[in-house]
Amino acid sequence: MQRALTLARRAKGRTSPNPAVGAVVVRDNRIVGTGWTQPAGQDHAEVMALRTAGAAASGAALYVTLEPCHRWGRTPPCTDAIRAAGIAAVQVATLDPNPRESGQGVATLRSAGIHVAVDEEQAAARALNADYARFVTAQRPWIVAKYAMSLDGKIATRTGASRYLTGPAARADVHRLRDEVDAILVGVNTVLRDDPLLTTRLSAEALGREPRQPWRLVLDSQARTPPDSRLLDPALPGRTTLCITAAAPAACVAALRARGADLLALPGDADGRLDLAALATELGRGGVMSLLVEGGATVHGAFLAAGLVDRVTVYVAPLLVGGADAPGPIGGVGVSELSEAIRPAALRVERLGADVKLTADLTVAEWPD
Repeated sequence: MQRALTLARRAKGRTSPNPAVGAVVVRDNRIVGTGWTQPAGQDHAEVMALRTAGAAASGAALYVTLEPCHRWGRTPPCTDAIRAAGIAAVQVATLDPNPRESGQGVATLRSAGIHVAVDEEQAAARALNADYARFVTAQRPWIVAKYAMSLDGKIATRTGASRYLTGPAARADVHRLRDEVDAILVGVNTVLRDDPLLTTRLSAEALGREPRQPWRLVLDSQARTPPDSRLLDPALPGRTTLCITAAAPAACVAALRARGADLLALPGDADGRLDLAALATELGRGGVMSLLVEGGATVHGAFLAAGLVDRVTVYVAPLLVGGADAPGPIGGVGVSELSEAIRPAALRVERLGADVKLTADLTVAEWPD
């Protein structure tokens, strides 16, 4: 199952709206077939593993990180392929979190006389597909708020200088995150201040696979993004969309359209700010399973206030910046009492060079018992 989990990670960020799954076929204590989920509409992990195993799959055991599908979607049911291959036993890490699917694949295989066991490496398999679980249970993306800060909680100096708070290892890790998510989001103030690219800038050698560019989103209710922003360069790989409201000035909208910008109109509130719940719903409809929010502070505060953040990923640099006017990572009103503070459901700590990475899960994706 460890090998199957490793294979599943190869698919991360490339399968939406399907989960990232790994599969291994074992016969006579020898691996005879391996597979991982291909992009939507192509082979699932089980089918790929069975194909590589060929005739050796007959009488073999299949290890798979997620319950095999049992009905037609864009591809035939994996349970049909498993039965046709003559697999004798299936080891499943975890059931499918989709309420319409959970347990059905296992039941189908058992009714065909195939021995099925569930729960080996369950925690690891569920962690790998937390985004898929959120997507199929809430019809919105798994949302991760990411920022870097100093030891005293500053994301920049009082003059706005922030490049670079963290070292090379932490910055490379951010690019790995970008490579694994479907979409990345910043506010227009970040665009005006930094003119970022928001691309994955690691080589295939560094990633172990070809890099992938996430869909870039900018919260820009008033269409203030300059038409000459680097994000709008037609040569930039991937897709950029500016999220605006009906209150955006017509002249600004026209200038952006003339530049060829992709605009997404969303509802706004009484203060003219974008409705983030409407954005999450729209992304869910489009099959976006994961969203990385890179801030700044106003955007992070808004997502937290809306109850839409599932995970916070923080890179802490061994620096003291100081300054009452130096910005922190989360804006908004905040809580008035410590008893109202958000407390993570889980916290993980990792060392990256001189920096420390903190991963705090604020919610737990729903999985079947």
